[in-house]
Amino acid sequence: MTPRDAADDNHANTPPGSRWSDLDRPPLNTTALRRGLVREGGLWTGVDVVQRTGSTNSDLVARAAAGSAAEGAVLVAEEQTAGRGRLDRQWTAPPRSGLFFSVLLRPREVPVARWGWLPLLTGVAVATGLSRAAGVDTALKWPNDLLVTVGGEERKAGGILAERAGDDGVVIGVGVNVTLRAEELPVPQAGSLALAGAVSTDRDPLLRAMLRSLEDWYGRWRGAGGDPVASGLQETYVAGCATLGRVVRAELPGDRSVVGEAVAVDADGRLVLATETGFQEPVGAGDIVHLRSA
Repeated sequence: MTPRDAADDNHANTPPGSRWSDLDRPPLNTTALRRGLVREGGLWTGVDVVQRTGSTNSDLVARAAAGSAAEGAVLVAEEQTAGRGRLDRQWTAPPRSGLFFSVLLRPREVPVARWGWLPLLTGVAVATGLSRAAGVDTALKWPNDLLVTVGGEERKAGGILAERAGDDGVVIGVGVNVTLRAEELPVPQAGSLALAGAVSTDRDPLLRAMLRSLEDWYGRWRGAGGDPVASGLQETYVAGCATLGRVVRAELPGDRSVVGEAVAVDADGRLVLATETGFQEPVGAGDIVHLRSA
């Protein structure tokens, strides 16, 4: 019997509810994650991994409200049953098929007006970390989607959701499909690192890479008082944004939509659209649909 046969045989005889029921998706190593991320003087103050929860964002917001979470708290779930994306869209995936985590940040040195950059900063950090650790070429769709290429097509493999936590805190949630298989995709437009040809789908080093990258970018941004130019954030985001240079449709609050070429990300993190009338309209919130290359 080959090792693969043995693994398949063990898989077949493992109870469905066991944490080892999918040998291609081992559980995260909480002890190793803490050892690799939590250090004196560092951003990350604690790493907790739960087997199952509704939403890590909701849980961490509640902890922050109760005063039981410090800045740098990280909450990771092996499975989310009520994960949310923007516009309250549901995010579901099989257990241990991805990385679903939230972090608590308290950027007190930064004017609140600049906090809108945090989802974009997180996108840069996640894309940078995954490119290094997974060897996958990633791109960002404004404002909060992570894109990979599968079979020559652009697919969404991750998303980011930021929520206020009291007067001085922000909880940022990240969801990334890691080993999601083609038959498990919730919609045809979805993708995963594995389907994009990742050189590694070991979730422990992938999570460490993303959090270390986030610590680095958050430190730069906070040290510059949230200035996106001085911190290099605006330039880096623009370089990795797949939305720029395309004709898009922005579906805005109030059932209004605008079609135009995405020409810039301004100093407030808004997407600037050049419409057919020659008017440039900044979009601060809304759903963006890529229509075609400009």
